Amino acid sequence: MTMENDVETAVVAGPDPEGLGDALEAHGLSVARIDGAANRPALEDGGIAEADLFVLTDVGHATSIPVALDLAADLRVVVYARESLPEFAKGQADLLVDPALLDPDTVAEELAG
Repeated sequence: MTMENDVETAVVAGPDPEGLGDALEAHGLSVARIDGAANRPALEDGGIAEADLFVLTDVGHATSIPVALDLAADLRVVVYARESLPEFAKGQADLLVDPALLDPDTVAEELAG
């Protein structure tokens, strides 16, 4: 798992029980968090237009992926969740990671480049 470009800013949407947002910060990224619904206003307020990375930890908010990409077309999208991503969103995510397979520090290290 290697991302091609270094990332500096991330928006993490969802409850993040494994602490990927904290791990990203520990690896030098600036992280904004969206705890409630990851709708268009929340994504805009979270700085998605300037972000390099969008991390979704709750597949129940999979509709936020196309919205985030509409606001920032070059955004890298990572889904870090145990549940399966709905079919409509699978083709829009760059990386799907099950927390049971890779711990947050390993994922953050790879994403931070």
